[in-house]
Amino acid sequence: MKVAMILTDEREEFSQYEKPIPFFGPAPTALLEGLCKCSEIELHIVSCTKKPMRAPEKLASNIWFHLIRVRQWGWLRSAYSGCVVAIRKKLQQIQPDVVHGQGTERYCALAAALSGFPNVITIHGNMRPIAEINRARLLSYQWCAAKLEQFTLPRVDGVVCVSSHTESLVRELAPHTWLIPNAVTADFFADRVPESGSRDILCVGLVCSLKNQNALIQALDRLAAEQNFRLVFLGRGSVSDPYFQEFLRLVCARPWCIHEGFVDSRTLKKFLRRAYALALPSLEDNCPMVLLEAAAGGVPIMAARVGGIPDLVQDQQTGLLFDPSDPNSIASAADRYLSDRSFAKQMAENARIAADKCFRPTVVADKHLETYRQLLAEKH
Repeated sequence: MKVAMILTDEREEFSQYEKPIPFFGPAPTALLEGLCKCSEIELHIVSCTKKPMRAPEKLASNIWFHLIRVRQWGWLRSAYSGCVVAIRKKLQQIQPDVVHGQGTERYCALAAALSGFPNVITIHGNMRPIAEINRARLLSYQWCAAKLEQFTLPRVDGVVCVSSHTESLVRELAPHTWLIPNAVTADFFADRVPESGSRDILCVGLVCSLKNQNALIQALDRLAAEQNFRLVFLGRGSVSDPYFQEFLRLVCARPWCIHEGFVDSRTLKKFLRRAYALALPSLEDNCPMVLLEAAAGGVPIMAARVGGIPDLVQDQQTGLLFDPSDPNSIASAADRYLSDRSFAKQMAENARIAADKCFRPTVVADKHLETYRQLLAEKH
């Protein structure tokens, strides 16, 4: 089976054009780790770039890489029409059985929907509710992404939903849905949390109002006077964002809060190894990768009861869920872990066992392969 996967090369996203090897988001990377072991699939990755970059012909024995140069006008300012046309031309050369677009944030899903081949897309972030929660301004990036998602969904052959939350949001628009969670790369499963004296509660993600870090800090103020712990934040923020400015003020005023900024995957694993627990206070989230990575690595999880998170964390079974708008609910979850280490360890072990069954790359890759088969059977 020949599959074309339309993916964003993160070198373009982060303007790291000098790097010699393409790299992708954590969820697609984990999926590719599983698909490279599927001898039945011949996989062609197609990505767009604004500037010249090195493009290796192959990334694995059964994975080819195609990098397409698209001028500046062909991106968001033209609703990605330049990317769509260029990708369609490349797909005519590849002649895939299935086209798989990864994410509705940029050109990937749109190009898959308009490819002219049997297609499926994966939604990683639900752009319509994100734009609504953030009250996205007219013609802003989030506003445009939400409109493109709305346009794309009725035009695809099917949608891979990484949570039941997404499935409920797209069911009325998409002709077909499949529920398949993201995968986690195998190296996270190899990292078990050792016994240590660490009392670090880790919070990972872009510092912004949607991720709700400021509410987490304020909710734990009372607990900080009673319990010995540190709240460690990993993630970048925009210096022009008033929310990030307030975040920095809150962190600087509290010796128990630390902001380490953005870290790569290797460094994240080091932080997870010594973390006492992971906290995720988001107001909207679909399938946050750090929850899967923490579960695979044996880190106790406390997270907001929103979006797709209850699919990933079963309250009192594989972690703790809280109301992100209720400071007492947030503080109670943290206090439960800090006051009862044996309970925290049991939640972590339960989550690790569940992650081993559901989020391994080969497990998720097999589910995608079955999805492709179903799609082709229906199209014929």
